[in-house]
Amino acid sequence: MSWETVIGLEVHAQLSTQSKIFSRSSTRFGAAPNTQASVVDMALPGTLPVMNHGAVERAICFGLAVGARVAERSIFARKNYFYPDLPKNYQISQFEHPIVIGGQLKFLLDDQEHVIRLTRAHLEEDAGKSLHEHFTGPHGESSSGIDLNRAGTPLLEIVSEPEMRSAAQAVAYARALHALVVWLGICDGNMQEGSFRVDANVSVRPRGQAEFGTRCEIKNLNSFRFLERAILHEARRQIELIEDGGTVIQETRLYDAELDETRSMRSKEDAHDYRYFPDPDLPPLVLSPEWIAAVRATMPELPASRQARFQAEFGLGAYDAAQLTMHRSTADYFESCAAGLPAGQAKQAANWILGELGAALNRADIGIAESPVPPDALAGLIRRITDGTISNKLAREVFTAMWSGECNGRADDIIAARGLQQITDSGAIETLVDQVLEAHPQIIEEYRAGKDKAFNSLVGQVMKAARGKANPQQVNTLLRQKLGG
Repeated sequence: MSWETVIGLEVHAQLSTQSKIFSRSSTRFGAAPNTQASVVDMALPGTLPVMNHGAVERAICFGLAVGARVAERSIFARKNYFYPDLPKNYQISQFEHPIVIGGQLKFLLDDQEHVIRLTRAHLEEDAGKSLHEHFTGPHGESSSGIDLNRAGTPLLEIVSEPEMRSAAQAVAYARALHALVVWLGICDGNMQEGSFRVDANVSVRPRGQAEFGTRCEIKNLNSFRFLERAILHEARRQIELIEDGGTVIQETRLYDAELDETRSMRSKEDAHDYRYFPDPDLPPLVLSPEWIAAVRATMPELPASRQARFQAEFGLGAYDAAQLTMHRSTADYFESCAAGLPAGQAKQAANWILGELGAALNRADIGIAESPVPPDALAGLIRRITDGTISNKLAREVFTAMWSGECNGRADDIIAARGLQQITDSGAIETLVDQVLEAHPQIIEEYRAGKDKAFNSLVGQVMKAARGKANPQQVNTLLRQKLGG
């Protein structure tokens, strides 16, 4: 039987506010346990939550960015369940009336555009964290504790429709969503610190069947690689279970990266199990049209708009423009670099940013904002390529020197210090050509016998004699002239 996987993602994006969603406690990561938990976060008697203005603005920003309806009136509810790191025994969230309704996210996969609809995005508070420590002893002692520093951290839960049909598509969607929230500045996107976590709802059904199968939820996936592997394993597990005559049970599962498998965590609750009801301590969240308009006015140019502008303003192709606008920092770097170049050289800037610079950043495992070669310095290198001062081959040598900080990372100073100026004097190049032709009669015979590779060999000999400094175009032209075309 041919099976189809059905995937929907729930993403928890930690909002980039300095304080929590209902208290003034800090959201700074890495503090000692329970040093950033106020009486509100611990739900002590008599305390009342107060809404964080900045968290609301970030939710509005996201809703506008994905073309959703931003609700002018939304309601906070209590989601009731017991867990050791949930002091209130309920979580303040939004249920029937979320702040963001609908919307869509576009992304590329294998050069094809995909569109996934969003169900909703709602504001909620995070829970605390259970810490389990194991230490060597005669009886295998262990201890557990509760850290409430995360309790009350503002989250935006972004829920997709179950429209993804492969693990690769789910990862591409999650990457695009991650890039968008970081682009907007509403989330730092740090997956290692838990700022961007993914829950995957996975089910399978016979291909062509309209009815969905029973879904299982895989919780708290904090890397794109784990997301892909977890979905692949879970889909395979469900298919094998059904084909063996078993039945998939709706449940919450955890992914074990070391064993590359999902394990049952608990039965999956439905909405009625949480006994949602409006939180009596929080009034409805009412947004005026003026407030929404003010947020819209402060938003950065969105990736799709910037991509179209790069194509129109700089003459870039769709692929280059899409690659440059995957991350806001890359788009900013390109635009700064292109601003320092004459018209028509932006394409070369794109090639260098996506090529040599991108490779160097990957090797160093740093972001483009941390690049030791700033955009104006890269523009200086590109100018020397286009005016013929250095060849592309020598430019890579100069770039390496710039990356290491030689001569303060300036192309002109490195070229001068290393004597890398390209030889463009036709007389000097002709002398080198004549010397090579005289020294390699056998290669000339091979060329005239129809072996095209022999010509490239002669070009290489001239460039070797010139220590890579001769203008390649002039070398090619002079060789063909002397060889009779």
